[in-house]
Amino acid sequence: MEICESSSTSRKRRRGEEEAIPESQESNESISLEDNLIFSDTMVALRMMRTQFPRIDKVTVEPFILRSQLYSSVKDRTQVDRDLESLRREKVLRIFKLNTGQDDHAVMFMEDYLNQMKRAVKNMEAKKQSVLAVFQWFEVHVIHSKLEPCIGHQELCLLLSLGGKVKDEDISLLINAGLLTRQLIDPDMYWFAIPNIGSLLKGLTQGRKEVMSVVKRKKYKEMMLVVIEKKRLRFSPLDMRFHLRDLLGSGHLKSLHTPAGIVIRVVKD
Repeated sequence: MEICESSSTSRKRRRGEEEAIPESQESNESISLEDNLIFSDTMVALRMMRTQFPRIDKVTVEPFILRSQLYSSVKDRTQVDRDLESLRREKVLRIFKLNTGQDDHAVMFMEDYLNQMKRAVKNMEAKKQSVLAVFQWFEVHVIHSKLEPCIGHQELCLLLSLGGKVKDEDISLLINAGLLTRQLIDPDMYWFAIPNIGSLLKGLTQGRKEVMSVVKRKKYKEMMLVVIEKKRLRFSPLDMRFHLRDLLGSGHLKSLHTPAGIVIRVVKD
């Protein structure tokens, strides 16, 4: 999935390739493309999963959707990736690289992410830590201009400096607030992060193992969907539906339609 090309570059390229199209016609085409995106299968799935995000006690996190979950709902994975890329460039949502797996990505609507960020800043204030203007600089100059999942230290400081003089303590505040995490391979690179999501990522990892263990213990390593849906997880605050969508989309489980109903089966290695 290409993430480096900006929206303006792609628009310029289209204009260069379609110079014969009148401006009004090109504008109508752009509107049509946006409408198609809004009513795409990917967007329908995103909105549905956002609404069905589990309510979790003692953890305040705005709804997020795993890319693997979208794969379980929309058959055309290539189209999912294309739609996510377009929605990312249009600033409808943000995509975050998670540390729970090699290719785990979370998707969060931009509105929800900004609310999550504001909550993180309030938590910093409640801890009586000196909250500086860096959070405002981060939202105004970084979030809305750097849409990729990661950012380099030099570029981060450059963008923040549009708001004021940047100090090392400012970067530390952003990390402590959970808005950035350092990359292990390259300490000069940061991943954008979802604040206050740590306990849920632990639950995601443990829940995956628990669900797989439950199904593997059954004869033929399969269970009826109606049966497994009723089981409560011991090691994850996320619900069974959340985990099933993830495991189906990532290919660890598969669903089979039988005369008795839908069967969930472990995929053989």
